[in-house]
Amino acid sequence: MVDGGSDGMVVEPDHPVNEVNLNHGIPIGKEVVDNNLERDPAKRMQMFDRPVNLREQVRRAYLNLGPYQIYLKEYPKDQKQRRFINAWFKMFPSWLEYSPTTNASYCFLCYLFNDKPNVCNGYDAFTVKGFNNWKKVNDGKNCAFLNHIDSSQHRNAVTYSENLLNQATHIGNVFEKQSQEQISKNRLRLKTSIDVVRWLTYQACALRGHDESTNSKNRGNFLEMLKILASYNNEVAKVVLENAPYNSKYTSSDIQKEILDIIANKVRCHIRSEVGDSYYCVMVDESRDESKKEQMAIVLRFVDAQGIVRERFLDLVHVRDTLSLTLKTCLWNQLLQHKFDVQKIRGQGYDGASNMRGKWNGLQALVRDYCPCAYYVHCFAHRLQLALVSASTEIIPVHQFFSHLVFTINVVCASSKRHDELQKAKADEIQKLLDLGEIGSGSGLNQVRTLSRPGDTRWGSHFKSVCSLIEMYDVTRVVLQGIIEDLSHTTHSQRGDADTAYGYLQSFEFVFILHLMKELMGKTNDLSKALQKKSQDILNAMELVSSTKDNLNTFRNNGWDSFFAKVTFFCNKLQIDLPDMEAPYTSTRYRPRKKDLHVTFGHYYRVDLFNATLDKQLHELNSRFNEETIELLSLSSSLSSKEINVDDICLLVEKYYPQDFTDQEKIQLRYQLEIFNIEKSKNINLSGASTISDLCKSLVDTKKRETYYLVDRVIRLILTLPVSTATTERGFSAMKIFKNRLRNKMSDDYLANSLVIYIEKEIAENFDSESIIDEFKNLKGRRAEL
Repeated sequence: MVDGGSDGMVVEPDHPVNEVNLNHGIPIGKEVVDNNLERDPAKRMQMFDRPVNLREQVRRAYLNLGPYQIYLKEYPKDQKQRRFINAWFKMFPSWLEYSPTTNASYCFLCYLFNDKPNVCNGYDAFTVKGFNNWKKVNDGKNCAFLNHIDSSQHRNAVTYSENLLNQATHIGNVFEKQSQEQISKNRLRLKTSIDVVRWLTYQACALRGHDESTNSKNRGNFLEMLKILASYNNEVAKVVLENAPYNSKYTSSDIQKEILDIIANKVRCHIRSEVGDSYYCVMVDESRDESKKEQMAIVLRFVDAQGIVRERFLDLVHVRDTLSLTLKTCLWNQLLQHKFDVQKIRGQGYDGASNMRGKWNGLQALVRDYCPCAYYVHCFAHRLQLALVSASTEIIPVHQFFSHLVFTINVVCASSKRHDELQKAKADEIQKLLDLGEIGSGSGLNQVRTLSRPGDTRWGSHFKSVCSLIEMYDVTRVVLQGIIEDLSHTTHSQRGDADTAYGYLQSFEFVFILHLMKELMGKTNDLSKALQKKSQDILNAMELVSSTKDNLNTFRNNGWDSFFAKVTFFCNKLQIDLPDMEAPYTSTRYRPRKKDLHVTFGHYYRVDLFNATLDKQLHELNSRFNEETIELLSLSSSLSSKEINVDDICLLVEKYYPQDFTDQEKIQLRYQLEIFNIEKSKNINLSGASTISDLCKSLVDTKKRETYYLVDRVIRLILTLPVSTATTERGFSAMKIFKNRLRNKMSDDYLANSLVIYIEKEIAENFDSESIIDEFKNLKGRRAEL
C-alpha cells in the first residue's frame, strides 16, 4: 500500500507501469506556437474536434508542456467529504491531470490520442467528462487509476506518445539518412548562426538589414557578421552563405527568432532552477514602448543556495491595460507557465501608483488575497526621488531656481554652435589655469564636459545638472555675454533670453540655492545609488536612510557657517555682488510679521531658505521612510546587530510568517536563536558579518545553515523583501535600446526574448552551442539532419 495522503490510500500496481518521459523536447508547428493552448482539461477542445492536419502539431505542443498538474492548498470536497489529493500526481506523473473547473481528474495521454468520440463505454470519463469518484481511487486493487492504465486504450496512447517522441523513426528521417560528414557541416553552419545571433543580442544590435539581397552594399548585421567569420575560418566559409544548401541556410528571420526563443527559455529555466523551493519576491513595473504598447516587466528576487541575494529579469509581457486585475492575471500566467509555486511568494515590490499599492483593489492586495505573507514594499528609490522632487517644488525660491536652471541650460545648449562655444571657452579656461599652475595635469583630469538637464523621472539627474553648472559657471556666463553682444547673428528674442539667463547667473540668490542644492543632493546621492543595488537588503537600506537623515540634520544645525563661507568665496572669485546681510530684505513673496518691522537678508537666507529647505527635505524623508510604522522591519532589525533579540524574532515569525513555521518549529526557533547568539559571539566569521546579507552568506560558508536552519529561514524571508525596483527600470532602459524608432515593429515575443538574453547575459553565456543545437533539432522536424 502507498500512502496517498490523510484522506485515503491507493495501491501501487503489481507490475511496472509504462510511463512516458515528457522532458524531451519534440517538434512543434508554427501554427500551434503562435496560439495559446488551453491547459485546463475541462476547457480545452477535444482532439477529435480539431482539424486533422493540425492534430500532430497540437500533440507535440501539449507534450512539451506536460500534464496540467495544479497544486492547491486545499482541494474542494464532494458531497461525501472526499476530495482529490495532490500526492496522486507523484504516483502518476506522466498522465494524471486535475481541473479546478470541474473538480475532476483526466488522462493527459488518452486526451491527446482520442481521435474518435465514444470509443467504448466509460472511456470518456478520463477524456471528456472527467473522473471524480474519489471513493474508487481508494479501493485497493480495484483502484480506478490502476484500472485505467491497464486498459487497452491507455496502453495504446502510451505507445503512440513514445513513437511521437522518438524522432529517429520519423518518416522524414527514414527516407533521407545523411552522412555524418554532412551532419557535422549542418551543425557547424547552425553553430555559426547561433554565435552571431547571441553576440548581436548581447550588444543590443539589430539582426536584419533593410536590403539583404546579394547585390546590397550592406546586408545587415547578421549576414555581414557571418561574412567576417567566414573570412577568418575556411571551414566556416565552406558551409555558410552562398555555400550553404538552399533548404538549410539557417539565416532567415524565423530561424533567428527560434534561436532567440531557445536561449531565452534556457535562461528562464535556469532562473527557475536557481529559485528551486526557495521563497521569492515579485517586482513588477509597466511602461510604454516605442510602438505605444504597454509592457509589464517581471523581476524575481530571491536568495540562492550560496546565500547570495539575486534579482533576475524573468520576462516582459504586453498587457492590454494597466488595471490591477489585468496585471495580476498576466503575472500569474507567467509564473505558472514557468512552473513557479505562487504560494512561495513572500514579497512584492512596485512603485507608488494607485493600481499597484491600492489597499483594497491594487495589485498588492490581489496578490495578498492568495498569498497573505507576500508583503508589499514601496520602492525605496522612488520614495527618495519623490522626497527630493517634493522638497524642490514646495519651497517657492527653490522651485523658481530649477525653472531658471532649466531655462539657462536651454539657452546655452540650444544649438550646436553655442555648445561648441561653451566647450571651447571651457578648454581655454583649463589651459589658462594650467599655465598659472592652479590645477594639475594627468590622465583623466581636466575633461571638457557640458551642461546636463535635470529630469524628475531620472534618478540623480538634478544633482548631475547642478554640479555641471557649478563646474562651468564662468564659461556659461562668457557664452551668454557673447550672445548678448552679437548683434549681427542673433535675434532680439535670443538676446533677450540670454540677458535674462545672464541676470540669473549674476544673482546671489541663484548662486546660494545652487550650492545649497549641491550639498543637499550630494548627501542623498550616495543613498540613491546604494538603494539601486540588486544585493541590497531592506534592513541595511533603512539604516542608510537613517544615517542620511542624521547627516542632513547635522548639516542643518551646524553647517551654516562653513556653507555660507563656501558660497561667499565662490561669489568673490567670480565677482558676483553679495548683499549686506544686515540690511532689510524686501520682496513681494515675503510677508513680514506684524511684530517685525523688517527682515534682514541674513535672516532670509538662513531661515527662509537654508533652514526651510532642509526642514522640508527632512520632513519628506521622515514621512516617506518612517520605519517606526513598519513593525515587520522594526522586529527584524536585531538580525543585523551583534546580538539578536530572541523575543522580537519569535514575535516576527508568529505574527508575519505563521504559515512558514510549524508549531513545533516556532518553539524550537527560540532555542536555536539563544544558542546562535552564543556561537555568533565566539565565531569570527559570524560576528564579522556587518549586514544581514553577509550573515546569510556566512551561514552557508561556515556550513552552519543545516544546524541553524530555522534562523537561516528567517533571514532568507527578510532578505526576500524588496528594496527598489531598479532592476525593472533597467529592463525598460534596455527595452528602449532594442525597440527604438527604427525597430518599432518588433513582435512581443522577439522583444521579450532579446531582453532576457541581454539583461541576463551572465546566464546565457554559460550555454554551449551544442545544447542549443540539440534543442533546435527537437523543436520541430528539420529538412537537414542535425
